[in-house]
Amino acid sequence: MATEQRPFHLVVFGASGFTGQFVTEEVAREQVDPERSSRLPWAVAGRSREKLQRVLEKAALKLGRPTLSSEVGIIICDIANPASLDEMAKQATVVLNCVGPYRFYGEPVIKACIENGASCIDISGEPQFLELMQLKYHEKAADKGVYIIGSSGFDSIPADLGVIYTRNKMNGTLTAVESFLTIHSGPEGLSIHDGTWKSAIYGFGDQSNLRKLRNVSNLKPVPLIGPKLKRRWPISYCRELKGYSIPFMGSDVSVVRRTQRYLYENLEESPVQYAAYVTVGGITSVIKLMFAGLFFLFFVRFGIGRQLLIKFPWFFSFGYFSKQGPTQKQIDAASFTLTFFGQGYSQGTEAGYVATPIAMVQAAMTLLSDASHLPKAGGVFTPGAAFSKTKLIDRLNKHGIEFSVISSSEV
Repeated sequence: MATEQRPFHLVVFGASGFTGQFVTEEVAREQVDPERSSRLPWAVAGRSREKLQRVLEKAALKLGRPTLSSEVGIIICDIANPASLDEMAKQATVVLNCVGPYRFYGEPVIKACIENGASCIDISGEPQFLELMQLKYHEKAADKGVYIIGSSGFDSIPADLGVIYTRNKMNGTLTAVESFLTIHSGPEGLSIHDGTWKSAIYGFGDQSNLRKLRNVSNLKPVPLIGPKLKRRWPISYCRELKGYSIPFMGSDVSVVRRTQRYLYENLEESPVQYAAYVTVGGITSVIKLMFAGLFFLFFVRFGIGRQLLIKFPWFFSFGYFSKQGPTQKQIDAASFTLTFFGQGYSQGTEAGYVATPIAMVQAAMTLLSDASHLPKAGGVFTPGAAFSKTKLIDRLNKHGIEFSVISSSEV
């Protein structure tokens, strides 16, 4: 991508937020990567210069880079001030948008980026936002030659690229994939920041509009290759992983389906069916999650119920979500495994606070350095659609998000 006319290759918008601070640290690591052959000018952006300065100072201390603050630009802008977003976008080749929930705050950033010729990457796990942005802005982004790539963090690069990786490693035609997410926590347990919780509340509370959006899109179904993938029960036992699982309610299924549609319609590749699950361990965990799920599904139907869910995340999630989010010790001790089981026919890492900044920054670096393997024109894409022919999987492998085959057999 052309970068010479812009003062900053990357701008981290929302750098002082909970996730933004980790993305800031990851860009700082990338800046001094010994494999880099050129300099990486970058900046942080947000409403408060003081908060942004503190984030840089914290990153400098953590990384042992006392001069970091003087090496990074600071841009003051506000989501409520479109002119300030325009000024930010004019200075960036790629904007890394960390300001959510995206259903409320994401569109103005995308609009500013497209109008001012900057590409944009976000880490949204909100299907309604992601699908609406593609419907509204794909052609506009393509006309401008910029790339708008959502869900480029824990949601949903591991799942989306994992399906592509499975397809590439299979000796034959892959027809269906099931993924199983397993979270590994340390001695201090697991905690998730309530920003994710809020996005889920708003998403489930607005399911009717998501259905309307999909009806308006009026997309033709992609062909079904091979036997239809059977859906598992809401609570099912996975023999291979020796544990119970429930459907994964994040954006992975929506994102993977959009990628498979793109690959079929634009690259004439055989579409893959997909289902996502999360392992929950033994029967005690199953019972605990059943009650939490019932509480959630009941309260999310009503306005007052949604307010209570937002106000008391720790109580209603049985301790899984909190306003404070995980401690540094919890983050350091946590990891995740995403296991893919593929089926077809022959032809004759830790939880998201480490994975998300790595995935987001490496997606941005791929945009900057691997333009010849991106879709020919710009537009609004899923990670798999944008990066299926690039070296992003290799980059992720080098930076701690490992894709590997643990077993293989011809079906």
